[in-house]
Amino acid sequence: MIDHAHDLASVRDATERLLTAVGKLDNAAVTQPSRLPGWSRGHVLAHLARNADALVNVLQGRPMYVSAEARDHDIERDAPRALDVQLADLRESAARFQDTGDAPADWSRTVELRNGVTDSASRVPFRRWVEVELHHVDLGIGYDLEDLPAEFTEREIEFLTARFSGHPDVPPTRVTDGTRAWSTGRAADGAAAEDGGAAVTVTGSPADLVGWLAGRRTGAALTVDGGPLPALPPL
Repeated sequence: MIDHAHDLASVRDATERLLTAVGKLDNAAVTQPSRLPGWSRGHVLAHLARNADALVNVLQGRPMYVSAEARDHDIERDAPRALDVQLADLRESAARFQDTGDAPADWSRTVELRNGVTDSASRVPFRRWVEVELHHVDLGIGYDLEDLPAEFTEREIEFLTARFSGHPDVPPTRVTDGTRAWSTGRAADGAAAEDGGAAVTVTGSPADLVGWLAGRRTGAALTVDGGPLPALPPL
């Protein structure tokens, strides 16, 4: 069961880690490339601030973004800002999200995100937690997938395998860290179904698994049995 209050507290902690780390940068570092193709660190920071405001929109029943073009424009507009401006915007937008999350609400209601995607309001804080943690990694400033909280990593693996579950372009796949296992991809058929298992088994550390599933690592460190490493669709 999703605990939105717990996740809001986790978002707050992750945001403080992010702000502390970013506060050690300088203006030149903000202009340097991030780990995301085509984006500077300033782009990542601008996106994080605007995403907080977008999720406030979601929780308050407004469209997440006015349009895809407006979203991209806002990120490009805000990316070149000086470090102190980026930090202030990150802090203030994060506070607006927390204030909205702390307000009394029906957390069982369905809300709409981008591209017509719907979800329970109770999962929105976890979605924000994902944004903060993974984009902290994307900044390339010493925080890596191995540094993610264990609870977050396990839940993100669960979330992403569920997201790809039933996808026609992903073969039946069993994902495991050697202790826990998740299923994803389209339903098993033929011999795999008769054997009661998936056609492909992907094994690796939690960090490598979440990196592959989230498009942050190639999967080269993973062990694959039963076929090649499945190619995952973009998130």
